[in-house]
Amino acid sequence: MNHDKSRQLYERALQSVAGGVHSQIRVNEPGDVPLFFTHAQGSKMWDADGNEYIDYIQGMGPNLFGHAPEFINEEVAEDMKNGYVFAAQFERELEVAEMLLEMIPMPDATVRMASSGTEIDQLLFRTMRGYTGRPKILKFEGHYHGWMDSVNWSVHPPLDKAGPEDAPVPVGESEGMDESVAEDLVICQWNDLELVEKAFADHPGEIAGVITEPILANTNCIVPKPGFMEGLKQLCEGNGALLAFDEVITGFRVAAGGAQEVLGVIPDLATYAKAMAGGFPISMLVGRREIMNTIGDGTIYHGGSFNSNVMSIAATHASLKYIREQGDSFYRDLNAKGIRLMEGLQEVAKSLESDLHVQGLGSVFAISFTTKDEITNWRDHARNCDDEKYARFASEMLKEGIRLSSNGRTHLSSAHTDEDIEKTIAAAAKVLPRL
Repeated sequence: MNHDKSRQLYERALQSVAGGVHSQIRVNEPGDVPLFFTHAQGSKMWDADGNEYIDYIQGMGPNLFGHAPEFINEEVAEDMKNGYVFAAQFERELEVAEMLLEMIPMPDATVRMASSGTEIDQLLFRTMRGYTGRPKILKFEGHYHGWMDSVNWSVHPPLDKAGPEDAPVPVGESEGMDESVAEDLVICQWNDLELVEKAFADHPGEIAGVITEPILANTNCIVPKPGFMEGLKQLCEGNGALLAFDEVITGFRVAAGGAQEVLGVIPDLATYAKAMAGGFPISMLVGRREIMNTIGDGTIYHGGSFNSNVMSIAATHASLKYIREQGDSFYRDLNAKGIRLMEGLQEVAKSLESDLHVQGLGSVFAISFTTKDEITNWRDHARNCDDEKYARFASEMLKEGIRLSSNGRTHLSSAHTDEDIEKTIAAAAKVLPRL
């Protein structure tokens, strides 16, 4: 597959853009060079050399309906005629807030909008600390909550640096991070209630809240063990801490009510972004009214010039309206497509005696290479999954016109067709023997 034009554009970009890209994960995308694209529609993308791809990155998750759905285009184009950024209130943002609260199963809640998942998680941490008067946040290895210094620790730490299983040490994901902020983080293993209980015992009265991806999309798309999330909520309540779900990926992707609906566990606070606006930048904190009132009365400060901008609110309104009009069939059909793809990949892997492994839910799942039946947390992944082999697989799939993410996370959209799925399974059957 010819990538000459992308290579020329990348070499040109290196002269004016640090690293030639505007997000570091894009450097690691499969291929011989970071690709430049000219346009995208539905499940497809076309690069600068005219190559067509079935896209399973889908913006790393936001494109729930595929690229550039017309119903979002139309509403955004119409509403933006009235202005872009009011730095003031307007009725559409109120309609969106009401629609969101109807879909999320958290009772007596209110919301605040921002522009990105990283940003809204920062408000979450400030709110947990401000409401409880406690300094520390408990986070889990393998979970990602944004790239800021305050939380970008132990996302995918090397095991030789991560410390003992029952008392992990914070490992920064970058040079230049403020090491002092790690003192206010408690790192723990996920999917193990005994270790969470130990963490609370080791830091009595200090933990303001626990932040977790309720379904671990950033490591193998792991669904929690039965009872883990319920037990986590009980431990938080018993120790006077808040429980927060990071639903930046799972929100409006796995169900209308997100992971809360799927798992049947309701946290005190939750953050959303990505799929809620079908591809436009927006994020949201939702929480119990008594907690959120500390933001409302200014006790906890939150600002942002682009919060609830006209275009992102219009896109969110269009997305939620579409989901509501489609009813239960929207997620039933979306997840069914993903399950067909997962099962197809599993059948191909079995027939070829490959260690390709899929895990997760229909609308979002992970591809890895391991002989284990199930991966349960980050250390389990680090010990048992062959990331280098996955990178070769994704690179070879790109040559067959299938665009996969660099971290194995696979996103379905309502625009993916049965033909797309069959082509993807056929491509895997061609690629696996090459490995």
